[in-house]
Amino acid sequence: MDGVQTPSRLESTTTEPNSKPRVLVVDDEAHITELLAMALSYSGFSVEQASSGASAIESLRDRVPDLVVLDVMLPDLGGFDVARRLRNSEGPAKDVPIIFLTARDSTQDKVEGLRLGSDDYVTKPFSVEELVERVRAVLRRSGGASSGPRRLVFSDLEIDEDTRDVWRAGRLIELTPTEFRLLHLLMTNARKVLTREQILQEVWQYTFSSSTSVLDTYISYLRSKIDAEGHPLIHTVRGVGYSLRLPRS
Repeated sequence: MDGVQTPSRLESTTTEPNSKPRVLVVDDEAHITELLAMALSYSGFSVEQASSGASAIESLRDRVPDLVVLDVMLPDLGGFDVARRLRNSEGPAKDVPIIFLTARDSTQDKVEGLRLGSDDYVTKPFSVEELVERVRAVLRRSGGASSGPRRLVFSDLEIDEDTRDVWRAGRLIELTPTEFRLLHLLMTNARKVLTREQILQEVWQYTFSSSTSVLDTYISYLRSKIDAEGHPLIHTVRGVGYSLRLPRS
């Protein structure tokens, strides 16, 4: 089948019928949606399918899933446009985790997907086993309960882990879900230097082996919001990575 490597083995996950995580798979290629639906169902997920952007939005209005696997190239409304509408909405679908699925492998497309608050970006052809593991990883990241403090404070920057609100000097700052995870990682490791590889692994659980410019670009988006006023807190450690710290006098 084009764009998909068929699985050699999938491990079944034992899940109670009423607690199965729900995944919406959106792709206009029927053989892909059917194969993914079969693999995800076998792995313990409840799966719904949509073949267009419009039908995906309609499905999301009726019931919000735990995660969306969303093809970028759809015949009516592209995946990026669908994601844009979700992120700009006021309903419960606003923060639904998204894994983009696409045949395009350019850094520009990855950056656009991340800017829209995607949680992962899978390029065709892909392994079904790998995609299932990525779905599991994103759900772990988005649904895991925090065992640490509910409010993090560094300098005049604050994060409420329950409401996911962020303030700088008392000013509320709007962040995408991925921007929040990136800032949360920096906050929980304040003053430490995190390598690019560590950040990619912790925030996306994926290394963009072709280039680290995706992370650099995403850091710039975060800086434009966090460091827009006041002393800079997000610092580049040349040749290593990034650190959240006070400026050195």
